[in-house]
Amino acid sequence: MEAGRLADEDIAAWFGRRTSRWQDWSPEKLLAAKQQLGVTISVVIPAKNEQRTVASVVGAIARSLVDDIPLVDELVVIDSDSTDATATTAADAGAVVYRAADVAPAAGSFPGKGEALWKSLLVTKGDLLVFVDADLTQWGPHFVSGLLGPLLADEQIRLVKGFYTRMRTESDGSTSTEGGRVTELVARPLISLWWPELAAVVQPLAGEWAARRSLMESLSIPVGYGVELATLMDTVSGYGLDAVAQVDLGTRAHRHQANHDLALMAAELLMVAERRRPDRRPGQLAPATVGLHQFVRDDDGQARQVSRPVPVTERPPAALFRADE
Repeated sequence: MEAGRLADEDIAAWFGRRTSRWQDWSPEKLLAAKQQLGVTISVVIPAKNEQRTVASVVGAIARSLVDDIPLVDELVVIDSDSTDATATTAADAGAVVYRAADVAPAAGSFPGKGEALWKSLLVTKGDLLVFVDADLTQWGPHFVSGLLGPLLADEQIRLVKGFYTRMRTESDGSTSTEGGRVTELVARPLISLWWPELAAVVQPLAGEWAARRSLMESLSIPVGYGVELATLMDTVSGYGLDAVAQVDLGTRAHRHQANHDLALMAAELLMVAERRRPDRRPGQLAPATVGLHQFVRDDDGQARQVSRPVPVTERPPAALFRADE
């Protein structure tokens, strides 16, 4: 019990030391800090079939943080095999667009968010990187400036996670600082069991986060949805908890996904955690291939099994990949 109380005290101390609000970081002050430090900033938006929302995300950042206040040097969309007008819509709104499959084609291509972020390391130049999802419907450019604040203020910080009130769609109009279903049902229990030092990270799977390029290029990157959890775990493993900060970004809303799709994301997280579990035996290998088996009903009402592969590939650190080119 005493150890638990001490752990709780340590977690609370980290929360107080490493948690800020987006209002604490004005773009004007951040611009002055950026110029004094002589660093450059890239915003990366991974997108797949997001023609409905990507223009508003790109446009808001371009107007506020490129044109009005030149805080952002690069605004990049990585298009992950979209079959709609995501790429042209994003370009028209002011982004430089790369098709993920066309970046380092000799390395091949995988579907997935992590793949898009890994490919972004090969085409962007910024010292500081901010990642923003393309499906946001309630948010603001302060997401970007808020996430940059701790990186520009403290050279010890390598990774900044966002958190927010999530707008729900229930009839009562309720709001919550809970993460999504995968966060609360998978990621947070995993953290509580194996990585309790991360318990004060409010939303470990948040899609809005920022990092130093030097960090990102040193890490293995899962090609799928597990990229956020892997980056958090690997940063703390390599540099300690004080290398991480978090920022309250206010309110966020985005498109929700079906439970069967969330189950695939959950399986990816379990694989990421399995590879990083602290009690893992040296040399113990994770499965090379994993299938997720689910059931749906046909039009005639019969249950039918469907199987989907779980993305398990991890890209090597980008710094090593460049050295091998």
